[in-house]
Amino acid sequence: MDEILTYAQAEPAGAVTYAAADGLLSSVWLLVAIPLVSAAILLLLGRRADRWGHWLGVAAIGAAFVLGLTSFFQLRGLENKSVELSLWDFITVGNLRVDFGLLFDPLAAVFVLLITGVGFLIHLYAVEYMAHDEGRRRFFAYFNLFVAAMLLLVLGNNYVMLYFGWEGVGLASYLLISFWYGRPSAATAGKKAFLMNRVGDAGLAIGIFILFATLGTTQYDEVFTGVGGLASGTVLVLGLLLLLGAAGKSGQFPLQAWLPDAMEGPTPVSALIHAATMVTAGVYLIARSNPIFSANETLQLVVVSVGALTLLMGCIIGAAKDDIKRVLAWSTVSQIGYMFLGVGLGGAAYALAIVHLLAHGFFKANMFLGAGSVMHGMNDQVDIRRFGGLSKYMKVTWITFMMGWLAIIGMFPFSGFFSKEPIIVAAFEREGWTAWLFGGAALLGAGLTAFYMTRLFVLTFHGPKRWTEDIEHPHESPKLMTIPLILLAVGSVGAGFLLATSVPDWLTATAGLGGEHAEHAAVLPHWLLTALSLVVTVLGAGLAWALFRNGTATAPQPAGVLVTAARRNLYTDAFNEVVFEKPGIFLTRALVYLDNRGIDGLVNGLAAGVGGGSGRLRRWQTGFVRSYATSILTGALLVVAAFLAVQAGWLA
Repeated sequence: MDEILTYAQAEPAGAVTYAAADGLLSSVWLLVAIPLVSAAILLLLGRRADRWGHWLGVAAIGAAFVLGLTSFFQLRGLENKSVELSLWDFITVGNLRVDFGLLFDPLAAVFVLLITGVGFLIHLYAVEYMAHDEGRRRFFAYFNLFVAAMLLLVLGNNYVMLYFGWEGVGLASYLLISFWYGRPSAATAGKKAFLMNRVGDAGLAIGIFILFATLGTTQYDEVFTGVGGLASGTVLVLGLLLLLGAAGKSGQFPLQAWLPDAMEGPTPVSALIHAATMVTAGVYLIARSNPIFSANETLQLVVVSVGALTLLMGCIIGAAKDDIKRVLAWSTVSQIGYMFLGVGLGGAAYALAIVHLLAHGFFKANMFLGAGSVMHGMNDQVDIRRFGGLSKYMKVTWITFMMGWLAIIGMFPFSGFFSKEPIIVAAFEREGWTAWLFGGAALLGAGLTAFYMTRLFVLTFHGPKRWTEDIEHPHESPKLMTIPLILLAVGSVGAGFLLATSVPDWLTATAGLGGEHAEHAAVLPHWLLTALSLVVTVLGAGLAWALFRNGTATAPQPAGVLVTAARRNLYTDAFNEVVFEKPGIFLTRALVYLDNRGIDGLVNGLAAGVGGGSGRLRRWQTGFVRSYATSILTGALLVVAAFLAVQAGWLA
């Protein structure tokens, strides 16, 4: 290990001072190594680890959580709350020097606790959920691989290390989404997620190239120190490329279509990857790169616009879906839109977005696992039109899911109220008409969220039974599944307040993520905005309860233009098909035709000509002396005839 350093992170243009680190903070590399080694063991041992491999996977994440928690408390005791570990030289080519290094600072620390803490509960849940699956050992290997990659993503001390982890979680998510690859829908969903993420990843890669081309480095501290010297246009292009990568990984417009389809994977995958961790990587990227995004107001406006548009799209589409997991998936798209809105607002709103990200990890994982519990008791049924009345049969699942529902709609005093409402207020603190535009979008989103999430809750647990004939006695899930639900439900209730009162100061003071609140007040008083947020939430929830308390039709019904569009994902898939997929298929077929008839045709034609000519010339090779003598005589006569013709002037 080359060097182990701590530093105090200063303003983007400031210097960085280092001091020695000791204790557990010198071993944070084990956070990545433990789950990575566990994944390797499970994959290499194969079926020999089938009987106990799942417990190794759980133990690895539990050990990582304990190490992360103790490291977090040790970090709190440091005056300069950042620790950097340079393990070895990863790339050294010319002027490019990239360390394989880690950075454990307040931002990384809260992500480590989220990934390993919530991840441990989801791993524990998956032991029972995947109990009857023959590939359980392989599943936990991929699960551990994903956690290792995600930890590398948030712990890397430069953009190359971030990209290394970024691609690792992309690979692991592909393996997990298409885990049941025997199902065509799962295989297709895995490919769709992989390909759409490649678009965003290409943007991120080009952005990293630009960083090196303009600043000569990819180290966070050096980049943030030098970004102030870049031209405004360069910063804008760089930020847009980073935003493209963030949008792809976090399922934001225009790269949101893969995330709902990713629900084809096992439910624990949805809870870990598509609720608490990977889909928040884009928010982490923007928060970590805050000096870049804060340096250009146009760039911030683009981020805010993407967040506001996506949160409304998620709400509208989610209200028209009937698959319990897809409703939750679109709610994830929407809630991450709130986070993008927060990081786009800049200043103190960076920390507000992180608070909502952490709170969302609790209540959304709770709801995804609750959905898995419902499916477990209903023979893997996912159509909420075929549920109803389950509150009498699945008490624990009902109560814990209720906690998540109340949290996500932002009802006081649950987590979502303390994490989402400040973002709405911050949106109204923008200058001019944009305060009404983005603040209004956030407020409207709160009412729509309350509507469609209440619809989901009521149709699943209340109203008359609408079960299919093969379901007679729904049952509660085993304790290995309900215990994680209970713990996550506790977080859904109380985590928001605790995070809102501690995380902003923690991040603002030590990671450069915050700053002062807006110098001008919101266009409406804070108390009025809070009251409006609660009013639209109650109205949305009340409307949904009134409409769906007696159940709903069990088959699709004719609908208006908006509902039809929402059922078809606002035609975004059709747009991608017409604008990108079909032209791409046409171009591919044209290139194949050109290759077959043009390039291959030329080569094959030349080969055929040589082969045909050789076949004809071969006929002259008879092996008879008289034939060769005749050929020699004929040639000699032709030469004499040509000589005489020249002498006579015929060929002059």
